Amino acid sequence: MSDRWDQTGLKTRVDGVLRSFLDEEAAHLAAVDAALAPVADQLRKAAGHGKRLRAAFCYWGWRAAGQPESDALVRAAASMELVHAAAVVHDDLIDDSRLRHGLPTAHVALEAVLARDGRPDARTAARSLAMLVGDQLIVLAGLLFTTSGLPAAYLARARDLWAVLARELVAGECLEILHTGGPPDTGTSLKVVRYKTAKYTVEHPLLIGGLLAGAAPALRDTYRAYALPLGEAFQLRDDLLGLFGDPERTGKASLDDLRAHRPTALLAETWKAADASQRQWLRRLLGRDDLDATHLHDVRRLMRELNAPQRVEQMIADRVERATRALDGAGTPPHARRALRELAQQATDRTH
Repeated sequence: MSDRWDQTGLKTRVDGVLRSFLDEEAAHLAAVDAALAPVADQLRKAAGHGKRLRAAFCYWGWRAAGQPESDALVRAAASMELVHAAAVVHDDLIDDSRLRHGLPTAHVALEAVLARDGRPDARTAARSLAMLVGDQLIVLAGLLFTTSGLPAAYLARARDLWAVLARELVAGECLEILHTGGPPDTGTSLKVVRYKTAKYTVEHPLLIGGLLAGAAPALRDTYRAYALPLGEAFQLRDDLLGLFGDPERTGKASLDDLRAHRPTALLAETWKAADASQRQWLRRLLGRDDLDATHLHDVRRLMRELNAPQRVEQMIADRVERATRALDGAGTPPHARRALRELAQQATDRTH
């Protein structure tokens, strides 16, 4: 790959690494016992979709520090996508989500297999199996990273940050669970966003790439100033798409956040602007399992009346502007600055 920005080419390479790696690991698992075939199948499919943004941030964290093109680095960057795959399996399990990328989530797919085989406790068993698939993906992320082919001395630079990544991702998931169903609050929502998504989506991959490359402390500070607001903007866009996006494109049900009463900034901004009667109506609605298209239409209308989506859009724009401004004084190669600016747009200006 040349210095020219080529996200499609990078994605193709990352896809190839993941496909080969997971095929091999799934085959090893299935070889233990024939009964493990459906579990191995979910492992094989776990990272089959995605824009590969996390891998791209890791890649450009390396390149922006002045390092050359490297197949070994692409393998290390691909491991970031396995962290995401693990988080997705666990998140779908926690939220009892039925769809992801328009397909049954891991626990739903496993339940269908077990039910077809006549297992009486198919749902409980499938959830347990999906949890273990997610656990295995985290293990495999570390394995792919450490066997990427980069020198051991390079890998050692990023070892401590891997522990931070895991800790803060778990903290974010726990915060979302603890605040789900509680009073909507924008500050709380943004803290959940920061730890559950922003850090492991942008900040940690970018810093890991930089650490692998031996980036100086000043450059790592620039990475943080760019990455954290951008990661928050990424998740704020995701929340908007979750409720206002086209399910055919997002691959997720539009009512999931309302049914789960998740602590999103969109809901918090709606709540903050609502009067007493509107809040009372929202209280009766949030967390219900029987929500339908009429409820979705009514919630969207209320949110628009209260300008909540517009305020979230402004929050996104402000964060993207802060992120790209942080690159202005960075001592990085011009092609890397261009790539990071284009990544910022790709991460936040999207329809799915």
